Amino acid sequence: MTDNLIDTFANGLFVGRVWNPGVSGPSVVMLRDGALVDITSRQAPTLSALLERADVAEFVRNAAGPIIGALEDIAGNSTGKPDPSRPHLLAPVDLQAIKACGVTFAQSMIERVIEEKAAGNPDRAAAIRQTVSTIIGGSLKDLKAGSPQSASVKEALIREGMWSQYLEVGIGPDAEVFTKAPVLSSVGWGADVGLHPVSTWNNPEPEIVLAVNSQGETKGATLGNDVNLRDVEGRSALLLGKAKDNNASCSIGPFIRLFDEGYGLYDVRNAELDLRVTGPEGYVLNGKSSMSQISRDPLDLVKHTCGQHHQYPDGFMLFLGTLFAPTEDRDVPNQGFTHKIGDIVEISSPGLGTLRNTVRLSTECPPWSFGITAMMKNLAARGLL
Repeated sequence: MTDNLIDTFANGLFVGRVWNPGVSGPSVVMLRDGALVDITSRQAPTLSALLERADVAEFVRNAAGPIIGALEDIAGNSTGKPDPSRPHLLAPVDLQAIKACGVTFAQSMIERVIEEKAAGNPDRAAAIRQTVSTIIGGSLKDLKAGSPQSASVKEALIREGMWSQYLEVGIGPDAEVFTKAPVLSSVGWGADVGLHPVSTWNNPEPEIVLAVNSQGETKGATLGNDVNLRDVEGRSALLLGKAKDNNASCSIGPFIRLFDEGYGLYDVRNAELDLRVTGPEGYVLNGKSSMSQISRDPLDLVKHTCGQHHQYPDGFMLFLGTLFAPTEDRDVPNQGFTHKIGDIVEISSPGLGTLRNTVRLSTECPPWSFGITAMMKNLAARGLL
């Protein structure tokens, strides 16, 4: 990992997961003085269980355990296909559900409308973008979902024949919340992220991800890449599952930063995310997402996800959505951005570090094989259940 990452982790409480060959399974770890300390115990056999503790920050601050290795060494074995005989980083999530919110920024809502109107065809996107921009002008600034102002924008677009289901979730009273990936399927820092082979128009989505326990309490935050297939979802919103959930299509990490006196929801609400995509041909894309421009408050999104209407006994990780929607042409004029195999994607935010992954086809990423049954057997064999 880079020096700025080490600087980022100098302050704060960071927890995560490491594949530990010594136990043939995952260990819950905390970062201390540049080393990853194994804090797996009967009190915290999983990261999900750790976040259930009312005193989680104090517990981690005082936790003791064996050092698995230096962060630099473990990160060095975490890219591509790690050496199975050495530790490597995993996504900092285990039994939690992986949920994601879509269209939470009014500006990104416009791109979803464009995808739908273009029916997944990037050739039509530029003309539709111009039409929509002419209709709404600058009315998206400070637009809050569910407000009278947002209702007026929605009506204006409908009058011009630009009705879209994305308007309803983007600026209406109800948020879009969907299941991004199965339990235990997310990949972490350094891993390959996957694109379904049918897609020819796709992009990264840099996002803040909240760590929420079974009581709906937000315990920390991390970074995520909600890999998106624009052409697949653009053909039909009913293909959202295929557009979002494929092998290695969900990346989270590198660590969860626990909320304490030094970092909390205020920091999440004001977080700035930087995206950098470096292509194998030398192409570079830089993008940003600013949480201050979100149309729905993070805690409001948590309430849309859980409550009396829906419970999560093992907690959940919640992608908050992104302002970023790449429109810059990469190769062909008016077709915007799409990934190339071998792209390196880096998502960074002060206080949370950098999430780094390499783009492959889902069919070429390491297959997901360690599921819930395997994990339960492993924990039982270790005397942790």
